[in-house]
Amino acid sequence: MTAEEQKKMQALEAENAKLREENSGLQDRLLRAQQTLAKYAQMLFGQKTERVRLPEKPEELTGSLFVQEMDPDEQARLDKEAVKSVAEQDKLIRVEAHDRKVRKPIDTSRLEVKEEHLYPDLDNADDYTEMAPEVTDSLVLVPRKMYIRRIIRHKFVLKSKLQMENPDRKTFEIATLPPAPLHKCMADASLLADIIISKYHYHLPFYRVIESYKELGVSLSPSTINDWFKAVVGKLKPIYNLLRTHVLACDYVQVDESTLPVIDSEAHRAVKGYVWSVVDVMSEDRFFFYEHGSRSTRVAMGLLKDFKGAIQSDGYIVYEHFEGMEGKLLLGCWAHARRKFFEARKENEKLANEALFYIGKLYEVEREADALDEADKKPNYERRKSMRQEKAYPELKKFETWMEVNLLKCPPKSLMEEAISYTYRILKKLSLYVTDGRYKIDDNMVENSIRPLAVGRKNYLFCGDDEAAQRAAVVYSLLATCKAHGVDERAWLEDVLRRIPQYEQGQKDFSDLLPGNWAAAVQ
Repeated sequence: MTAEEQKKMQALEAENAKLREENSGLQDRLLRAQQTLAKYAQMLFGQKTERVRLPEKPEELTGSLFVQEMDPDEQARLDKEAVKSVAEQDKLIRVEAHDRKVRKPIDTSRLEVKEEHLYPDLDNADDYTEMAPEVTDSLVLVPRKMYIRRIIRHKFVLKSKLQMENPDRKTFEIATLPPAPLHKCMADASLLADIIISKYHYHLPFYRVIESYKELGVSLSPSTINDWFKAVVGKLKPIYNLLRTHVLACDYVQVDESTLPVIDSEAHRAVKGYVWSVVDVMSEDRFFFYEHGSRSTRVAMGLLKDFKGAIQSDGYIVYEHFEGMEGKLLLGCWAHARRKFFEARKENEKLANEALFYIGKLYEVEREADALDEADKKPNYERRKSMRQEKAYPELKKFETWMEVNLLKCPPKSLMEEAISYTYRILKKLSLYVTDGRYKIDDNMVENSIRPLAVGRKNYLFCGDDEAAQRAAVVYSLLATCKAHGVDERAWLEDVLRRIPQYEQGQKDFSDLLPGNWAAAVQ
């Protein structure tokens, strides 16, 4: 081979190596694109529930992998459970018809009843004896109305003769004006409460609220509504501060964050901000916190630096800074771990089902403990702790072995590899819930508390600035706590707005106005 041919051959080999490297990169990008496409296709068109059905054949669940690398007893247990599940599926498939579920009865216990008596036309009523009537109920809707409450205070002046006889006597007498929620504001507490409930309970933007008031005969400007809202939140801020202090004084909280778009005046567009949610699990009090939309470690540290107790959250890396800090214990969330395996089913259904089977065993223990608590009509935390350590912890140890066996067999950067790596990395935090019967297996309580934010941002889209987002956090905190305690948000808000002026003047303790304490007082 000549020198020129060798030179061409080297050039071709170099080009071939370059092409192989590019091909490898493209294959990696294609894999990630396919995973992303499968994920979003599942979100758009797939089954939304995370309910899992085991495969028809038990061998598809266990396969030959477990024969050599898993404990034989564990193999037998998985086979038995799989056969039982398949039998249940066959039983359901063969059912041709089922009894229709009885609808939940309509609760009308709080409605006023207006009776209408209808009598037949009788030629001679004395010829008949009346029997028991037939009663038919129907629900009638009367559109709400707005009216002016005009307070007329009558003045009296002391007669001249009596003034001259007793100059020190008070000359004029007039009835005291009832305290108003806002000074020199025409809006009654009922209207102010409705403005807040409309936006933060029913998630209506203010312009829709204004349109609804036009139907009632009054036109309000957006600036007026906004000014009233700002003033009301200022009145509620002391209760919010007290609520936050009470939550952070407990020894077990769940923490999560949710997005809330906020207008950036400099960029002239909405930017992604974050609102933190903290829940006192035992009392179910909760509050939201917003600080310039940040989700940083600095905000988390400032929020929970003085907290002493257990902190339950997802696997967000910021919370790992609390690991090892004195007085703090980090708990994981099995719902987040389960979700990752569920998302990996499209990629590797066999391994995903095996992981979901183990996690399902943990939740079976929780359901069993819940049933016993319901029968006793009160929680028994020591019994739940014993059940977890006896039944759930052995499953955790087996699941740990399963993850160690299968982690290295998953393709790098695959959804299954990500799910196993995530769960294995925080397995200790995920397992700590078995050490105390009060601890929850997941942080669904705080997850549920942030749902109104998701509904709200789909309707009113964004907050005008950081101050607006902070006001939203105050209102969401109080309304969410009302809901947790089964308190009617509108009734609480109206009563509190009427009573706040008295508390401000008398410098009373606002603890009575916290939703939990308020509910206990009115019962």
